[in-house]
Amino acid sequence: MLSYTGGIVLLAAMLHATWNAMLHGNRDRFLSMTWMSIAIAAVATLVIVASPLPARASWPYIVASGLVHGFYNASLVRSYRRNDLALAYPIARGSSPLLVTLGAALFAHEAIGPVHALGIAMISGGICAIALLGRRVSRSGALAALTTGATIALYTVIDGMGVRVSDGQSVAYTAWMFLFYWLTPVYFIALRGVAPLRASLRDEPMALGSSLMGGLVSIAAYGIVIWALQSGAMGTVSALRETSVVFAVLIGRVFLRETVSVTRWIACLIVAAGAVCLGI
Repeated sequence: MLSYTGGIVLLAAMLHATWNAMLHGNRDRFLSMTWMSIAIAAVATLVIVASPLPARASWPYIVASGLVHGFYNASLVRSYRRNDLALAYPIARGSSPLLVTLGAALFAHEAIGPVHALGIAMISGGICAIALLGRRVSRSGALAALTTGATIALYTVIDGMGVRVSDGQSVAYTAWMFLFYWLTPVYFIALRGVAPLRASLRDEPMALGSSLMGGLVSIAAYGIVIWALQSGAMGTVSALRETSVVFAVLIGRVFLRETVSVTRWIACLIVAAGAVCLGI
């Protein structure tokens, strides 16, 4: 049976899948991500005003993570221009737990047991299978996905190490890190100007609303992950978080009436079995 922390991380995974589904129908992903980032950064600003400062030792990690998140967002926006990213992106989510486990072992000297290692491998393998079954991903698309996975792993390890020296201030740590999300609208305006933001306020209230709500759900989802990283093994937390891909399949089947093949259901069961292994 999963621990309390594991259950909360699975909730974060469901939230992560939810905001991705909310943004799925928006045509301009760059614009949507910009509004989402504005919502995240605005909430972070409010939390900072009401929260104590994290311990001094955590500040290098906050800055590093904030910058890596900015690079991740910019890289993701560029990658969305590739037609096969929707096929390749689950590879990023699947590869990141293995990379997090390796990074945690190298930099935080974490060790995990064989059952948990099996669980992480099953989750990573199952998620990659969900992406690849019946599909072909180009070399450039696969490279973009693996690069994204490495970026996800990098900020996860940074946050895992940083929150542990924040003197228990996971909320403040998260808020200060998310403050860097103000860089995304700055990046957007530098490339496309203010006019598209103004136009979306007037012409696309539904898309705007889903983007802002997605930002709120996103900050809750990753805030839970950072809280869990205080005491949980980084690879385990990362693997449970990436079960969001399975939740996305379920949401697509139930709410969006998407077709799911038998082999993809089997891959989902492998991911679920891996989650059970992490709960043993």
